Amino acid sequence: MNQPDVMILDNVSKGFGEDWDRETVVENLSLTVKRNQLTAIVGPSGCGKSTIVNLLAGFELPDQGTITLDGKPVTGPSKNSLVVFQETALMPWLTTYQNVVFGPELRGDMPKNELKAAADKMIETVGLREFRDKYPLQLSGGMQRRAELARALINQPLVMIMDEPFRGLDAMTRQLMQEFYMRLCEQESRTNVFVTSELEEAIILADSVVVLSNKPASVRELMQIDLPRPRNLDMLSSPEAYEYKRYAMEILHEEALKSFKGTDTSSDFLEAYTRRA
Repeated sequence: MNQPDVMILDNVSKGFGEDWDRETVVENLSLTVKRNQLTAIVGPSGCGKSTIVNLLAGFELPDQGTITLDGKPVTGPSKNSLVVFQETALMPWLTTYQNVVFGPELRGDMPKNELKAAADKMIETVGLREFRDKYPLQLSGGMQRRAELARALINQPLVMIMDEPFRGLDAMTRQLMQEFYMRLCEQESRTNVFVTSELEEAIILADSVVVLSNKPASVRELMQIDLPRPRNLDMLSSPEAYEYKRYAMEILHEEALKSFKGTDTSSDFLEAYTRRA
């Protein structure tokens, strides 16, 4: 028996501003988040990815359309859809352990002995046992990211929403975090939405990649990524991964150029973007 989809967005639209000067950022967006899979979202810069994150997490509500989580309408923030943001959200005055247990302690929904056991297991899972009593400023950037993952995962959310979580890390640390997160997802079989501006990151991590249109954002293409698991970063050199990237880049070229339509810079932008690809 197939398990139902975890999260469904049905013809969702969202805008900001007064009625007389309102800007539509997301328009008629329909998206299905599959259970126990990683769905990556990519799109042109400024297309509305952050707004989609806020809608998924319940920080913003749609102007039109519906969002359901496990069959129930999303009406606000919930521990069932947690976000790991680009910027660290660890509280600097708390240790790794104290940060991890903060949410359950605040809600009071876990007995202390169960919470301690769950926190110790989660800290072990993310490889921070020796840094249990360290403060965020005593951790490297990659360690802080892992601590934030542990803090979110201990709540057992139905869906984890990752908002460019490895952005700002140096290249080596970013690769290490990508490899770590691949292993974690493959071992834990969790439901993930992973928003990124890095196409290769989306391809190597995801079961499916959603390519967004230019603003207002809608789903331009849904790519199923059939690379075998377990995966490693060397697979990005395979012909299959190259073809996924080539196809997605063609779409992103078209969508990014819409921002430059009618300007003298459009041809220069296309040439520079093609060289980058």
